[in-house]
Amino acid sequence: MSKWRTVMSGAPQGSILGPALFNIFVSDMDRGIKCTLSKFANDTKLRGVVDTLEGRDAIQRDLDRLERWGHANRMKFNKAKCKVLHVGRHNPKHDYRLGECPGSGKDRVNFTKSQDSPESNHVLGCIKRGVTSRLREVILPLYSALVKPHLECCVQLWGPQYKTDMELLERVQMRATKLIRGMQHLSCEDRLRELGLFSLEKRRLWGDVIAAYQYLEGAYRKAGEGLFIRECSDRTRGNGFKLKEGLFRLDVRTKFFTVRAVRHWNRLPREAVDAPSLEVFKARWDEALGNVV
Repeated sequence: MSKWRTVMSGAPQGSILGPALFNIFVSDMDRGIKCTLSKFANDTKLRGVVDTLEGRDAIQRDLDRLERWGHANRMKFNKAKCKVLHVGRHNPKHDYRLGECPGSGKDRVNFTKSQDSPESNHVLGCIKRGVTSRLREVILPLYSALVKPHLECCVQLWGPQYKTDMELLERVQMRATKLIRGMQHLSCEDRLRELGLFSLEKRRLWGDVIAAYQYLEGAYRKAGEGLFIRECSDRTRGNGFKLKEGLFRLDVRTKFFTVRAVRHWNRLPREAVDAPSLEVFKARWDEALGNVV
């Protein structure tokens, strides 16, 4: 635990840094919780099996613990948005309460794409209207900190595969580079090259292969066994660390992160996959990236 100190500024609302910092703040919320607690930033879900009265009481005790946590940390739950989802044909549908507020109704889970073009366009518009300078030293850091995270967050979970979606995201980056003085009359490729940027498609590929390297080196082993399977082969061509590529009847399976990463991993040169550390791998992967795409 760090010591208390006064903080004079915070993270901008709508940035990717905000949820990360909030996750740190709520990291001890599940202390003492017996049921399963799922939390991400300001979304918290408590779930448990209720086939006896003890199961009902266990959920209620955990709800009381959450209420006490919120009071102790000066973080009140929005009880107007607290709902109960009863699952099961013969569910007894017990009543629960969070503090003095009873939960009711049915919960609804929505999956939204982090790469939300309207949101990133809105932030980019705020930069355009609120910042008078068009210098590279001003616009590029603002784009990298406030706009780019919206275009790249969670790409392993949801990566755009259709041409219309990819072009929609690329146009946001193109508009951002056009804001920089002296870049308006250059082509898209020349602007990216001049600014030292990759296209978003190449950035997604860059992240896919790095995530695959981290998993194969053991960083994400707890996420699940068998995510990647090494191919047993006597062939000496290639990098010597081939991964098995699956065969699928549905084209949608080929868009999954594991399949995308395997396809490009098998094309890497031997010196890249044999890198002794993540930093060395990134450097060698950067060199090979131009030949892979």
